[in-house]
Amino acid sequence: MKKFAIALLMAGTLSAAAAPAFAQQKDIDLKGDVKLEKVVTGDNGEDTVELVTPDTIVPGDRLIFGTDYSNKGAQAVANFVVTNPVPKAVRLAPDASDELIVSVDGGESWGRLSTLTVAGEDGAQRAAAPEDVTHIRWTLASVAPGESGRLEYPAIIR
Repeated sequence: MKKFAIALLMAGTLSAAAAPAFAQQKDIDLKGDVKLEKVVTGDNGEDTVELVTPDTIVPGDRLIFGTDYSNKGAQAVANFVVTNPVPKAVRLAPDASDELIVSVDGGESWGRLSTLTVAGEDGAQRAAAPEDVTHIRWTLASVAPGESGRLEYPAIIR
């Protein structure tokens, strides 16, 4: 039953959340996706990690949320911002880059995870943890005409 519920969650919540919540320029095309990290043992006995389109996910699975961007316009876009919500069904992976700019309060304030705090169960402030992240934001200084790239973050199914 749990596998089925997670599969339904994947079909709805996660796939919808793969698309960025906000991008401010119409000349920039965005496309979001979610990939599952799958360890595959080759004929030589060596393990490799492949990114595959998930059909079923279970708690503990590692996903990569990605956003591809491309400037289709004739002008460079300065200070391009992409903000992605982190689905409630996942938590930011503990090994995610400390360079990521995140929010732990629904997008009200931003910073590196190591600099943020949240209220603990007792009401006292504590250091924010990967499971507290609600949004991730990237700011690109400039995206030239025809330029494209990819933004990613790793997450773990709760």
